[in-house]
Amino acid sequence: MRIRINQIKMPLDHSVRDLEKQFSLRLKGVEAKSFTISRKSVDARNKGDLKIVYSVDAEADGLPNKLLRDRNIEILKDAAGYVFPEKGSIPKHRPVVVGSGPAGLFAALLLAENGYRPILLERGKAVEDRLADVNTFFSGGRLDPESNIQFGEGGAGTFSDGKINTGVKDKAHRKEKIIETFLAAGAPEEIAYINKPHIGTDYLVEVVRNIRNRIIQLGGEVHFSSLATEFVLDADSRSVQYIVVNGKDRIRTDDIILAVGHSARDTFKELALKGIAMEPKPFAIGLRIEHPQSMIGESQYGPSYSHENLPVADYKLTYRTDAGRGVYSFCMCPGGYVVNASSEEGMVVCNGMSDFARNSPNANSAIIVTVYPEDFDSDDVLAGVAFQRKYEELAFGLSSRQTALPIQKWDDFFKGTVSDSLGAVKPSVKGETVFADLNRCLPAYVAESIKEAIPVFGRRIRGFDRPDAVLTGVETRTSSPVRIVRDESGESINIKGIYPCGEGAGYAGGIMSAAIDGIKAAEALAIKYFGR
Repeated sequence: MRIRINQIKMPLDHSVRDLEKQFSLRLKGVEAKSFTISRKSVDARNKGDLKIVYSVDAEADGLPNKLLRDRNIEILKDAAGYVFPEKGSIPKHRPVVVGSGPAGLFAALLLAENGYRPILLERGKAVEDRLADVNTFFSGGRLDPESNIQFGEGGAGTFSDGKINTGVKDKAHRKEKIIETFLAAGAPEEIAYINKPHIGTDYLVEVVRNIRNRIIQLGGEVHFSSLATEFVLDADSRSVQYIVVNGKDRIRTDDIILAVGHSARDTFKELALKGIAMEPKPFAIGLRIEHPQSMIGESQYGPSYSHENLPVADYKLTYRTDAGRGVYSFCMCPGGYVVNASSEEGMVVCNGMSDFARNSPNANSAIIVTVYPEDFDSDDVLAGVAFQRKYEELAFGLSSRQTALPIQKWDDFFKGTVSDSLGAVKPSVKGETVFADLNRCLPAYVAESIKEAIPVFGRRIRGFDRPDAVLTGVETRTSSPVRIVRDESGESINIKGIYPCGEGAGYAGGIMSAAIDGIKAAEALAIKYFGR
């Protein structure tokens, strides 16, 4: 039988052999084999006595009753695993997947694995070429509007911390399918069991490339520098007929999985012109804040924060202002970098990313404030896009050049004065920086909300409100400003054959949730053709 022992608490200084011995002691003489770690986390409630907590699986011939009564020992049932819906007929025209972020990649992969031979269209470049363009931009080169932090193979998540945890409930085992896919594509083994798994940009580049190659091996096609410029609909049936690529090439299809990212503003405009049902939605804007990673580590773990058995410390902070605005940390990057995530000329945007080792001197996170459609000063469905652009243009005006991110010390931001020097905190930034007053690239209520929240966060994490913490602007691409409305089957409510999914469509908020939503879109297409 397969068994699992939970809540095995080990001191910081331990080896795998020590863990095996503790596991054997808990079994009280019962022989076991095929020892594997299924979960690993940190118990940091007592910072003077940190523990690494494990769940461990193994094979055993049987357990006596006294062990069966132990609430931390369970007999594992055979896992059902992920099962794709039973296939029907293969459609006459190949399905098209638009966008190769997590949603698009997994939608295309699942379709390819099940014989649907999808055509995957990506407006940007292959990930290896995209990486070169991004690094050129960070070094002061020109912005390529189609190959940057937002656009290109792998989507915006490729240049992030690479977190793959999610609160999405998933009885269909899609998470397990995604983890298995990542591991097969070269992701670090620990993502299968660690409490807060992440992959990191350095690994994601290779992982994304390997998933693409798998899609091609299975009969799919992947086309780069292929922007979906028009969706041609049948006027009578209100269904998809063609998709136009780069303004000239037509692909006949009856099924489009629309997995564009949250920055696909030109695509949103085309969808609105075609009358595809969309609605504005809330999102959040704000700034990035940087602190020494050692400060965050000591706050979260105490004096042992640098121990090799501890993960790099992170945090999650929330606050509601007196005026009722939600302020929270977002996309926290331990040991990470602030990056210039601009994707349009004349606008400046920042974001955060980490490599797998998370070994930058600084921790950074967005500190953002929720904004609502009523804040957008327009009833237009794309009013949120205009709202984002307004503040990105203001940030560009502060920086004076596309490649420079405006920065300011926290104390100066609070006072409304431009910084003229840095303190002990030196920015870990990919790209150039320039001193500016970040109050000028935010709505006043957002700036005031951040000023109200950071001192509160300083009472939760000592030093969070230190005067020399570095702020960078502006962060606007936290989630999609629109939702492309779909029915319970996953299809657009008013256009047949379009399956909106992922972050850009307004249904996900991270790599894992977007990948799950992409798998659901592939399943919906299979269900459509079952029995035909």
